[in-house]
Amino acid sequence: MARLTQYDCDPRQLSPLTLAFVGDCVFDLFVREEIVCSANRPVKDLNKLKVDRVRCEAQAALYCRIEPLLTEEEADIFRRGRNAHTSHTPKNASPADYHAATGIEALFGYLYLCDRIDRIRELIA
Repeated sequence: MARLTQYDCDPRQLSPLTLAFVGDCVFDLFVREEIVCSANRPVKDLNKLKVDRVRCEAQAALYCRIEPLLTEEEADIFRRGRNAHTSHTPKNASPADYHAATGIEALFGYLYLCDRIDRIRELIA
């Protein structure tokens, strides 16, 4: 699988929050696909399962599991995303979890824009 579009862009030149903007969607799509392919369920149930997996706390927990697997380059992208200055923190998430989630999203956005979809699959699995 390749990127959905063929626009030319250099992900190394994008801000970590821009990478997170893309990565949020990429992660959401991977989670939705996994849930839908695991069983046919009512949309209400699908959405609940999706929210449980994409909320900040779940993404922070994902980082704890994949941290040892990250290359130096990937760890750097995560840190840039985690340390980016965001304008708000959701009321139902701790600042630490929110920043870790932003780091995960930046990493997935970066990998997606680098056309490294297989690596995203490895990390999510």
